[in-house]
Amino acid sequence: MTDTIEGVGIGLGVAHGPVARMAERAPAPKDARSERAPEEETARVREALAAVAAELTRRAEAAGGAARDVLEAQAMMAEDPSLEEAVDARLSDGKTAEWAVFDAFAEFRATLEAVGGYLGERAADLDDVAARVIAHLRGEPAPGVPSPGHPFVLVAPDLAPADTALLDLDPASPNRVLALVTTDGGPTSHTAILAREKGIVAVVGAAGAAGLADGDTVIVDAAGGAVIASPSEEQLSEARRRADERAAAEQAPVVPGALADGTAVPLLANLGSPQGAAEALERGAEGVGLFRTEFLFLSATEAPTVEEQRAVYATLLTAFAGRKVVVRVLDAGADKPLPFLNDAPEDNPALGLRGLRALRASEHILRDQLTALAEANAEAGADLWVMAPMVATVEETIYFTELARELGLKTAGVMVEVPSIALLADRVLAHTDFASIGTNDLTQYTMAADRLLGSVATLQDPWHPAVLRLVAQVGEAGATHGKPVGICGEAAADPLLAVVLVGLGATTLSMAPAALADVRYALGRFTLDDARRIAQAALGADDASGARAAAQAAAGS
Repeated sequence: MTDTIEGVGIGLGVAHGPVARMAERAPAPKDARSERAPEEETARVREALAAVAAELTRRAEAAGGAARDVLEAQAMMAEDPSLEEAVDARLSDGKTAEWAVFDAFAEFRATLEAVGGYLGERAADLDDVAARVIAHLRGEPAPGVPSPGHPFVLVAPDLAPADTALLDLDPASPNRVLALVTTDGGPTSHTAILAREKGIVAVVGAAGAAGLADGDTVIVDAAGGAVIASPSEEQLSEARRRADERAAAEQAPVVPGALADGTAVPLLANLGSPQGAAEALERGAEGVGLFRTEFLFLSATEAPTVEEQRAVYATLLTAFAGRKVVVRVLDAGADKPLPFLNDAPEDNPALGLRGLRALRASEHILRDQLTALAEANAEAGADLWVMAPMVATVEETIYFTELARELGLKTAGVMVEVPSIALLADRVLAHTDFASIGTNDLTQYTMAADRLLGSVATLQDPWHPAVLRLVAQVGEAGATHGKPVGICGEAAADPLLAVVLVGLGATTLSMAPAALADVRYALGRFTLDDARRIAQAALGADDASGARAAAQAAAGS
């Protein structure tokens, strides 16, 4: 009997095949005294940590893109001196290496979860590192993706970045992953972000998939946000037709983003380092809508110099010479503590000294970054725009815009991540050149739900009418002042939601490069009047699921 399991789809893809479940992790080690001397256990731990760090670094180099950044961060965890000290303390008490690693990592995980924000996001990654170290100590294979010897649909509670980064997607491989289904996580989880970047057909947060067994045939329908168990032959035939149609669309010549009536909607790329430029251009990105500069700062003990920054920025800007490139200045603070910026503990860092607030407190860092960007573009010749994160007031808007212009940058704007800015968008856009809506943070602050906490995952949905109304206010203000309004959060990569966002007044959309083809195809199905009608249908709903359903009905899908 056919059974439909609901979740959150990533993109427009559809795939079908037999299920292969992620193997359960080995049981936690027992708290028992070691039969080895502490020195011997210490040597075992050092060797295991080094081996795991080396393996994660190897995977990072092979993966590239956002996956590389995540895996490199995990490798750094394995070599973190603070964790090493915590493990050593347990070994000196006569504990086994396995227990010392398990307990020390668990303690650090609890600390990161309590902090939340960027560091809370690292908590799940710690679990994976600990599991790999313990497996190495036991002489067992590291936890990972199954290899059943045939193409399969991977079903798991969630995936560690190290596994998601290197999923076998080669059509010629006997162990090709056809699609990914997770019972946990949401649309902004690491798994979802990496799946979108790699173009994997995926449905996340599908709790009902926990009942699927190895060998069960399923259809994974990302566009419909559903997993269909025991499908009929008619359903399988329709899935094949849709997959073929989508494949043909992806092979079609790349054209600029536009609606069916010719209304231009430039489609831009979100990038975390210059290394992603080539892929973005190959996939048809018309520019960069969000360049995250944190990679230059997060692993540093002191702020990089103007010259060090200029060289990196020039690489990216040269790749997009003549095209629009929107650079977000350093988004860090108490939830991404940097010794040279702000590492003072805060009870609620998500609402603390972060983003522009932290940069104002250390203005020389902001001045150096803006100077480096201006110098880099003087030789590269891109259409450079700069924007500030976590802006909450009109006064902050004026401060950043005037400083950017003082330092030679002609186009400056602000990110809309805090509801106060959306509510004051008409006044904000009177003082700056553009607004870019970061839907990930705007959703979590609007719904008072940390986007990294599974316990409030149902609230972390940019489809919620409360979030859409704020987007609409910004869109209306942009139209009034003749100022561009971009979307640079993960919402832009949801093809139907992208249509809604354009209907609410967004003038550009920025996303992971792998999502560009699906969004380009979706926009081309509707006129601007259609997009506005679909958006109004979504706004009339009471909750996120209702808004999505209303938009689907209005779109005729």
